[in-house]
Amino acid sequence: MAIFQITFLLALLSLRTYQTKVFSEPLPLAPESLEVSVNSTHQCLHLQWSVHNLTYHQELKMVFQIEISRIKTSNVIWVENYSTTVKWNQVLRWSWESKLPLECAKHFVRMRSVVDDAQIPEPKFWGDWTSWEEVDVRRSLGPDPLFVFPKDKLVEEGSNVTVCYVSRSHQNNISCYLEGILMHGEQLDPNVRVFHVNNVPFIRETGTNIYCKMHQGDVIKGIILFVSKVFEEPKDFSCETRDLKTLNCTWDPGNDTGLLTQLTPSYTLLESFSGKKAICTHKTWCNWQVAPDSQEMYNFTLTAGNDLRKRSVHLLFNLTHRVHPLAPFNVVFKNVSTTNATMAWRIHSVGNYSTLLCQVEVCGEGKVIQKQNVSVKVNGEHLVKNLEPYTEYAAQVRCAYASHFWRWSEWTRHNFTTAEAAPSEAPDVWRNVKSMQGHCVVTLFWKPLSKLQANGKILFYNVVLEHLDGPSTLKLLSIPAPANGTELILDQCSYEIHVTANNSVGSSPASVIMVSRDPGSKDVGEERVKGTKRGFALSWKPQPRGVTGYVVEWCQCPGDPLCDLRWKSLGPNATSTLVSSDAFTPGVRYNFRIYAISTERIPYLLERKTGYSQELAPSDNPQVLTSNLTASSFTLSWKDYPAESQPGFVQGYSLYLKSKAPQCLPGSEKAVLPDNSVCCKYKIDNPKQKTFVVENLQPASFYEFFLTPYTSVGEGPLGAFTKVTTPDEYSHILIRILLPMIFSILLIMILCYLKSQWMKEKCYPDIPDPYKSSVLSLIKSKENPRLTIMNVKDCVPDAIEVVNKQEGTRKSLTDTEPAKHSYLYVLPTEKRYPGPGPCICFENFTYNQAALDSAACGHVPAPSEAQPNQLGLVTSSEHVLKALGKNYVNSLGEIPAGETNLNYVSQLASPLCGDQSSLPTNPPEPVLCSEYKMQMAIPVGLASPPSIPLLEEGEH
Repeated sequence: MAIFQITFLLALLSLRTYQTKVFSEPLPLAPESLEVSVNSTHQCLHLQWSVHNLTYHQELKMVFQIEISRIKTSNVIWVENYSTTVKWNQVLRWSWESKLPLECAKHFVRMRSVVDDAQIPEPKFWGDWTSWEEVDVRRSLGPDPLFVFPKDKLVEEGSNVTVCYVSRSHQNNISCYLEGILMHGEQLDPNVRVFHVNNVPFIRETGTNIYCKMHQGDVIKGIILFVSKVFEEPKDFSCETRDLKTLNCTWDPGNDTGLLTQLTPSYTLLESFSGKKAICTHKTWCNWQVAPDSQEMYNFTLTAGNDLRKRSVHLLFNLTHRVHPLAPFNVVFKNVSTTNATMAWRIHSVGNYSTLLCQVEVCGEGKVIQKQNVSVKVNGEHLVKNLEPYTEYAAQVRCAYASHFWRWSEWTRHNFTTAEAAPSEAPDVWRNVKSMQGHCVVTLFWKPLSKLQANGKILFYNVVLEHLDGPSTLKLLSIPAPANGTELILDQCSYEIHVTANNSVGSSPASVIMVSRDPGSKDVGEERVKGTKRGFALSWKPQPRGVTGYVVEWCQCPGDPLCDLRWKSLGPNATSTLVSSDAFTPGVRYNFRIYAISTERIPYLLERKTGYSQELAPSDNPQVLTSNLTASSFTLSWKDYPAESQPGFVQGYSLYLKSKAPQCLPGSEKAVLPDNSVCCKYKIDNPKQKTFVVENLQPASFYEFFLTPYTSVGEGPLGAFTKVTTPDEYSHILIRILLPMIFSILLIMILCYLKSQWMKEKCYPDIPDPYKSSVLSLIKSKENPRLTIMNVKDCVPDAIEVVNKQEGTRKSLTDTEPAKHSYLYVLPTEKRYPGPGPCICFENFTYNQAALDSAACGHVPAPSEAQPNQLGLVTSSEHVLKALGKNYVNSLGEIPAGETNLNYVSQLASPLCGDQSSLPTNPPEPVLCSEYKMQMAIPVGLASPPSIPLLEEGEH
């Protein structure tokens, strides 16, 4: 026993010593089994580990310090202390999101821990680091030469994104682009380049394109960066109940993110008091079942989120303060009369014994005429009073929770019509009276009654005719509705006409109008009235005798054969009225007639007025005729111009005159036309004037004129100018002289044409051909015997021998008394030869009709000896006589003396006969190669004295 006790004490002491040692030294609680995984979609590193040295059910608060390095272990980029409660046999997890895509570089992870629990006494110290865990995603990449990361990344608008490419080549020949714009980055290692894109914009729903191009081999790789709009928090979050059983919560989700397929938002409803949670399947509303334990207060949190962001809103309310009743139903009308109706409806119950406040509105002609509030538990009823007969009304009802008003229910509408009643007003009646073939044609017009006046549907109109001049007889005409008039053919008598409107209940009061046998109409002048946008303001003088009223009559469509007659009935004290109508057209003339209704109900014409609601400029111009055209004036006329059909009152005319004169004529002034041309303008102020004389014009001048009317608004359209030319001042005198002269000349020309052959023989006979003269056949030349015909160019006549003869005497060739000769030198001579040359004398038998006496030849002195350049003709008188022969002398002797006194002498001729001593001492010398000149016979009495030159030197 002693040994047993000693052994037990020693064991107990050993256990206590062990416990003291355990609690005095820290437990080795270090992270173990560290594993790192990669989530490339979200670019995250997921860490998981455990702590093995914890006892069963033991819980300790611990802090884990985590380090992350990039590329190499010494390049620490992230340090974080992660605090958590560690349980026995628990697997711990932690995640880290990398801004740089994990595929772009190696990452290293390690951690250490410290116990931060009150159960463990001080001191506290960090444990040892775990070994580095390497993460290299590039090892899993394929053999492609180029990669771009991150793949299909999802970011919010305005975020910053890091993009990189990984290439298999160390050469830096790769360019990267963001939507076609070159990006600039930094080289991370020889195979990796990093680009930082800040404030990423939203471009399109399908994403933003980023691509890199390797210039060697044209390799292109790219990614799509999905950029969403900023996710907004829900707006207008509200909850209400229709029956205290179900809550309906609604909200406005805000603007879409723009990426509906990639970012579908989710909504969750959480009630704090009950701790219940509901997943909402709709984007804008969610239902919540009210708890059966009569919970009144509710605190809701609506959470909206997507893969990028979460938003939350809160709402606290009392259930009974959010009651929105359903709309009433089964609305009916009972006991409908001409002025009253009973409205009944039913409501949906809200809880047990709830009272609703209902609102009733009655609308007529589009406006609310009655409004009333009624308290209702199950069924509602309301009496609607003060209604109009045969009138359609719209009644509507809505309800709200009476205990705590939150919101009205929807309206429930129902229409009803009150019962008919007899028409309350007499129809407004007017007439038009015309006399035709001994009869009186009366056209009756009446205006349809308004709904308030008709009190029902008008079925027909009764027209009663009462004869006043004879025995009282009545004639009834029934005109079916909707007619608004009828035509009556009456005799020349006085009638009283009654018109009533009738519906299914009764007839209206009668309108009475008189048709007198003697209308007593008088001629009334027409007065102009000016219209405005409001209409025509008409006024008239009050009548001294009693009248029962006035009627203003006009035609709505002037110029239309089917005139739409309108009238306005006024009381007996009226002296003015405003006639307004939306159908009044600018530029149309309206004629008004004002009638007074006597106490005998007989209308008589009082005044006539005419005017335009709005005057316009004339639409056309008159056709102008020109007359009385003189050298200084002309008259214009335009008699057929229809001024009454113009769109305004014609106040006068404007005459435009164009001319070349710089100044305008008296009575006109300068004006500039729309085409910027300048002319003179005459103003004619009298609209009735249809002629105008334009005076003070210039003779033989060109003018253009144009005439247009004008109203108070302006002138008519600018048309084409008419051209007028004034005649010369003496043109009429010249015409009186020239016409007889022209007539005489024409008469003479006709006579000459008829007597042309006779005139030719008397005035200009045929001239003989010198080549055919017989005298040339007598001339023989010994030097040139072949020359038998003399050419014109061979000699030039330069002198004319004038022989003075006594008429009536006859001498033979043997007479010895020589004649005296005179010479006319035709051409000047030059001293080309030392002496005078030979000439040839020949007779022109065209002018010498009879033979001459011994002086028949002209004489020109011959040279003493022949020149070597002459023609070689005969040079002496003997040779000539021999050549002529006896017959020629005899033939000359037979010509009567005195019939001619002109001989033609050639330069080459020699004297044949006569007195040689009488020849001039210095005769003209011949000019060779001269032209043959025209021969002319000179009378004896006009013979020139000797040696008179005819041509000056150098003339031909």
